[in-house]
Amino acid sequence: METKTENKIESTTESEGKTIAIIAYITIIGLIIAFVMNSEKKNPFANYHIRQSLGLGLTSFALMLINIIPILGWIISFVGFLIILYMWVMGLINALNGKEQPLPILGKKYEEWFKSIK
Repeated sequence: METKTENKIESTTESEGKTIAIIAYITIIGLIIAFVMNSEKKNPFANYHIRQSLGLGLTSFALMLINIIPILGWIISFVGFLIILYMWVMGLINALNGKEQPLPILGKKYEEWFKSIK
């Protein structure tokens, strides 16, 4: 039978992981802060969302590079940034709801590419 202390510790750990996961989606600086905050305790929920957020950041950077190309690059970047915005909102909602669900479109690839980050 679980005691109240064990429930409190588990609840605190879940709450910390959720907080770190939410911070990871708030700009690149938030991602760095979340990575540093999670480096000591290694919360698996926070790790998952840090990897998803890292994928979003790197995809955004790639879109910025594509944006250098006149006309076609601008069109691709505009559409890409709308997709990134949608993926970011979905990731933030998943973090707020405590779900480890991959982001739409590229989430599975982010899991694959960044599986070594722990």
